[in-house]
Amino acid sequence: MSVTWYRFKEDERLLTLDLYIQPNANRTEVAGLHDGALKIKVAAPPADHKANDKLLDFLRKSFKVSKNQVQLKHGEHARHKVVEIADPQILPDTLWTPQ
Repeated sequence: MSVTWYRFKEDERLLTLDLYIQPNANRTEVAGLHDGALKIKVAAPPADHKANDKLLDFLRKSFKVSKNQVQLKHGEHARHKVVEIADPQILPDTLWTPQ
C-alpha cells in the first residue's frame, strides 16, 4: 500500500502533509484517512482561524518543531489543507499508520 498523505522533499528535510480537517470536534486527534488525506479532528471552530491555529499547534507538538517550522500552504478556508513542516523530529508514520 503506497502512502499518499505525506511526502518528503529536499533530502527529507521538508515534510508535506495532505490533511482533511474536521473542526468543532470534542478533542484534537488523528482520525484515520479520508480520500487519501490524513483526517484530523480539531477541537476548535473554523471561525477566526481558530481551527487552523489549533491544527498547526497540534502538528507543531506532534512533530516536535517550533512554530516557524510549520506552515499552512493551501486550504486556509477549506477542509482539505496542505501543510509543510521543516526538519520534523518525528516521522509521520508515528502520527498514524494503517491498521
